[in-house]
Amino acid sequence: MRIAVAMSGGVDSSVAALLLKNMGHDIVGVTAKILLCADMDGCEPRFDVCCSPESIRDAKGVAAKYGFPHIVLDVEEDFSREIIDPFCREYLRGRTPSPCIHCNARIKFRKLIEFARSYGCDALATGHYAQTGITANGRRYISRGADAGKDQSYFLFMLAQDIVRDIIFPLGGYTKSDIRKIAADYELEAAHRPESQEICFVFDNDYPHYIERRTGVIPEPGDIVDTAGRVIGRHKGIHHYTIGQRRGLGIAAERPLYVAAIDAERNTIIAGYRESLLHNGLYAKNIFYMKHLSLHTVDAYVKTRSTQQPFKARIEEDGNGITVYFNEPQWGITPGQAVVCYNADGDVLGGGWIEHAI
Repeated sequence: MRIAVAMSGGVDSSVAALLLKNMGHDIVGVTAKILLCADMDGCEPRFDVCCSPESIRDAKGVAAKYGFPHIVLDVEEDFSREIIDPFCREYLRGRTPSPCIHCNARIKFRKLIEFARSYGCDALATGHYAQTGITANGRRYISRGADAGKDQSYFLFMLAQDIVRDIIFPLGGYTKSDIRKIAADYELEAAHRPESQEICFVFDNDYPHYIERRTGVIPEPGDIVDTAGRVIGRHKGIHHYTIGQRRGLGIAAERPLYVAAIDAERNTIIAGYRESLLHNGLYAKNIFYMKHLSLHTVDAYVKTRSTQQPFKARIEEDGNGITVYFNEPQWGITPGQAVVCYNADGDVLGGGWIEHAI
């Protein structure tokens, strides 16, 4: 079988390629080049993000060492238009975007699948900790990876059927410690390298500065109010804040205050104590279906953050979106983030984009 392997230069994608090669498959490595160095906040060597020039060099090195071809696919313009620009717009609207999910669906998987097919490959493999399945009527779906602590299925709920059909996740049944051991056995330089934690195009993790520099827009300061509407401070621009944030408010209070809501229309930050961030549900739009074609009246396990343990909820669907009723109150529901719905077996049923908490 001829398989294109998406390679970031990191330990996971490198091991995925080598596992498949050792199974006897015909492997071709491919890396999506999504950023010019000139677009980055500094061009110092970086191995902790998936798209740096150094990471591409590492991917090429693994391919050369183990004797399979490697190709760099330039998708910079698509990435800039479809990922970075919407990311900036969402922050300026007082929402907290999740660019990695959009990038997976619109850039990495879509563009790499198209390349793989044009190159005569039968499938695309990645180093994600996730698994795939197929229903009795032929519907494809993503499932949680065996390593619950590293599971990445949350980031993949938007993948279309024609993509999931041709995906292989070689690491889905492994733990991260298994993969690091395999990488050490192969003497890969990335075996013990720390994992990427930042959004790849904001190298210093300073989102406000990046957004200002990218868009030329510097949002005005405004009021911080408490949950009763009383002015208790001033904020320095809504793009500096996200739901659940504690640091940076600059307000003395008897108990810690958190960002409870962001009202972009009024240029206001609402601050409250931790309990004010507890909600009984949420409403989401732009729904994507994975294992199910409907989420109406479904009892599910849901996640509203990638690192969260799934919790029980009841879903109702209308013509525009889904209302998710939590069995128990949940903390920090954030507009702009994704809600992903699972069954008890960890199969992704579908998901959507959070509009507001209930």
